[in-house]
Amino acid sequence: MKRPLALALSVLIATSVVAQTESASPKPKSGRHSSSAPVSKTLEDMKDAISAQQQQIQQLQQQIQSRDQAIQQLQQQVTQAQSTATQAQQAAAANSQSTGSADQIGALQHDVADLKTVSGNTVNELQETQKQVNGLESPLAIHYKGVSITPGGFLAGETYYRNRATGGEATAFNSIPFAGSSQANLSEFYGSGRQSRISLLVQGKAGNVNGTGYYEADFLSAGVTSNNNQTNSYTLRQRQAYAQAALANGWTFTGGQMWTLITETKKGVDNRTEATPMTIDPNYVVGFTFARQYGFRVSKNFNNKFWLAGSIENAQINTPATTGTLPNYLIGSAGLGGGLYNSTANYAFNQLPDFVFKGVWEPGFGHYEVFGIISEFRDRVFPNATLKTPSAAGAYNSSTTSLGFGANARWAMMAKHVDFGVHFFGGNGIGRYGASGLPDLTLNPNGTVGKIRNYQALATLEYHSTKWDIYTYGGGEYEARRWSFNDSGKPEGYGSPLFANYGCSAETLPGAGGFSPGSLANCAGNTRNLIEGTAGLWYKFYNGPKGRVQMGTQFSYLVRNTWVGYASATKPVILGDQPTANDSIWATSFRYYLP
Repeated sequence: MKRPLALALSVLIATSVVAQTESASPKPKSGRHSSSAPVSKTLEDMKDAISAQQQQIQQLQQQIQSRDQAIQQLQQQVTQAQSTATQAQQAAAANSQSTGSADQIGALQHDVADLKTVSGNTVNELQETQKQVNGLESPLAIHYKGVSITPGGFLAGETYYRNRATGGEATAFNSIPFAGSSQANLSEFYGSGRQSRISLLVQGKAGNVNGTGYYEADFLSAGVTSNNNQTNSYTLRQRQAYAQAALANGWTFTGGQMWTLITETKKGVDNRTEATPMTIDPNYVVGFTFARQYGFRVSKNFNNKFWLAGSIENAQINTPATTGTLPNYLIGSAGLGGGLYNSTANYAFNQLPDFVFKGVWEPGFGHYEVFGIISEFRDRVFPNATLKTPSAAGAYNSSTTSLGFGANARWAMMAKHVDFGVHFFGGNGIGRYGASGLPDLTLNPNGTVGKIRNYQALATLEYHSTKWDIYTYGGGEYEARRWSFNDSGKPEGYGSPLFANYGCSAETLPGAGGFSPGSLANCAGNTRNLIEGTAGLWYKFYNGPKGRVQMGTQFSYLVRNTWVGYASATKPVILGDQPTANDSIWATSFRYYLP
């Protein structure tokens, strides 16, 4: 369209130019010659006029091009305006309809609210599902019918080296050999995975009650066929198995096999917070007070600052000290196989359980405990058992009550990197609660129970960091004397200076077969005290959501001191002999803990 319009304009302009030229030139009169300018000048003027018109044509073309661009922009704006107008009309129509339908608006709002609720519930369910999925990763937990089940424990590969042989994996502190024992001249090495542990924690909530069930076991027990020769087939051993109900008002009830309430805890009286030594040795360290046995415990939490607790626990008696005693008493018997007890172990006929009480205070700095125990010992006495003609006539039951008291204190310092603790426990008849397993009692000459006083003490210092755990412990246990003369004028009991000790340094021949060390003669060797110093460390290669891998080492030095006794058969009063024994223990461990 541009080109025809430009052409028309050109013709129009040319026509006007010619017309103007003709009108400007005078017409000749008829019959005469013209007197105007020559033709060449006229042509020159026409060229100039055409050139000017061409410039005007170019300007007009530029104007037309600019106009076309403006028209296109206007067309786009119109299209946008029409679209906006259409949307405005639709919105107006929708607004008009909604304005006229209040009921429909309410229904729609209700539907929208329902959709939001469903969406919110779906989001919550997805979040809970995500939490459960995350829970399956770290920590490893299984959610089943409203309870969470958390497996735990560790796998261990450990070694033990002793300078003096004892014939055991765990250190029997009160059995380290005297110089006369053949074992004192032999060292020993054992490697084992028996301390590997498995546990299962079940937790759930019903109303205002938090329920907990816990089971824990290792392989530190021996069956009839267990040995180290080929299969190392040691049996699974129950360590803990208890149920617990914790109420929102601070009352907690726990029943089953667990650590005794006497054992120190790190938080209140809570189970699974026991302050156990970090040693590799399964028997821990001299001076540590513990037992894992049946108990029913009731505790009350007062604002996480003060706790009171009491428990009834299974009573038992360590093998009594029986040097020189007469056969005029009965305390218990070997286990009855039909009663599911071990026929090679002794079981006391307990009259009552042990009663334990504890108070714990956590004022903000430190953890403090005081506790006590009441135990009842009983035996059956046979007063006519020592006559020339022994008889059970006149037998009767005799019982006695014993008490023990203790205290613990622990402080976390340096941003909880350092733990320092002290422990003390003392009383009569409490030897079995110590790591050394010293006797609880002996027998009086008339066959009644004679309680032995015992003291246990332990100091702990531990350093904890992301990669390292370093510890040192110093502990001791003391066993007092208790002895007298029997009707025959001979000493009996525990720790008498009239017992013979001169044979504790004289080696004896072994029994046949090469696996029967000779028994020492003339060596009462009643322990007066045991002292142990222990230091060790753990290095954690990895500690994260996949569990923990760590390696540790421990060194211990143990000394056993005895009560003085006869130094010779000929001059017992003038010379006394107080034998001692010592042992060095080095242990290593490599463990993987479940997350």
